[in-house]
Amino acid sequence: MESDEPFSEKLHVPEALTFDDVLLRPKESRVEPDEADMTTRVSRNVTLNIPVLSAAMDTVTEAELAVEMARQGGLSVLHRNMDTAEMADQIETVKRADELIIRDVVTADPDQRVRDVDAMMERKGVSGAPVVDDDDTVPRREYDDAARADDGSLVVGAAVGPFETERARAADEAGADVLFIDCAHAHNLDVIDSARDIKAEVEADVVVGNVGTREAAEAVVDFADGIKVGIGPGSICTTRVVSGSGMPQITAVAEVADVAVDHDVPVIADGGIRYSGDAIKAIAAGADAVMLGSYFAGTDEAPGRVITMNGKRYKQYRGMGSVGAMNDGGGERYLKEEPKDDEYVPEGVEAATPYKGSLASELHQLVGGMQSGMGYVGAETIPEFKQRSEFVRVSSAGQTESHAHDVVITDEAPNYSPET
Repeated sequence: MESDEPFSEKLHVPEALTFDDVLLRPKESRVEPDEADMTTRVSRNVTLNIPVLSAAMDTVTEAELAVEMARQGGLSVLHRNMDTAEMADQIETVKRADELIIRDVVTADPDQRVRDVDAMMERKGVSGAPVVDDDDTVPRREYDDAARADDGSLVVGAAVGPFETERARAADEAGADVLFIDCAHAHNLDVIDSARDIKAEVEADVVVGNVGTREAAEAVVDFADGIKVGIGPGSICTTRVVSGSGMPQITAVAEVADVAVDHDVPVIADGGIRYSGDAIKAIAAGADAVMLGSYFAGTDEAPGRVITMNGKRYKQYRGMGSVGAMNDGGGERYLKEEPKDDEYVPEGVEAATPYKGSLASELHQLVGGMQSGMGYVGAETIPEFKQRSEFVRVSSAGQTESHAHDVVITDEAPNYSPET
């Protein structure tokens, strides 16, 4: 027993808040939204140009989406429901995506003198020689805002189980920039011990999650390169209902950030984000970046199959705690063994999300809305926004007032749906 207090004392409970419970207090500003700088860190050594990650879910993130996300300035986390060899192949696909391989072409070294290059071209009988690096590659430069590693390759993350040391090594060797310890409840002592061991084995940054309390953050902050927050806020997650456990996301992020900020460890808010306003509220609560699943599951680049229902197109979307995902290998995320199919106790559902089009268009709306939030607060950068922003509490009437009301919507906006 942790306490000898009467059971009735448990009923004197603290309040915990989520996105709809708060709004950002507008402030004096000279900041135009499109001037807001969205640069942030997602781990100790990885910087992004937009504070956005795609979730490590098998209907959200594989190589195709990971390439496009990095080109747009964010980071994707490849899911775990694939074998180690396929994971390594997908990591390498992302890392090679923006390199043009030059093999049987006369090339010049960046350090060669012009007259030496001219002489070489005359000897070879060619009129030009592309300048390449030591690996005989020419980086492509079409994506000025892309998130890149020091070698110019696109950044990519990979999810690994807390006890999958060999998989972690393979992901690291394949070139993953960040490894995500993928567990529904990372405040488990066995998980923490194993995550610490994985950190000692790899060169990549290691983000630990998921957690939802100050105490959990204190347990991992001494070795984690980032902390991921979210116990049950996702649209397809039933953890809070099934287990009776969880923490509303705004409060969870704030508690973890209180600890992480003193150690210069970035915080990622994972789950529960329906609108761009939710995303920027998560930043105000102390997050450095946000992770989304359903928001991107309906895009062209996501791997889920397209479904037509009642004349409308949808894409498959399922929680990694759903029976289907667990059968495909996701059970360990919830610290569960592999029983017979009908014996799983799922903590997620299988569903469909509306088809949305390209990832780039969704990111444009998401990031643009977040920049608007920074403009209302008068902050040019994310660190400034985190310091300057304040919350106000919203009543149920205020929540109703915040949405479109007393009208019939005839043409939906690309960044808002009352059914979201």
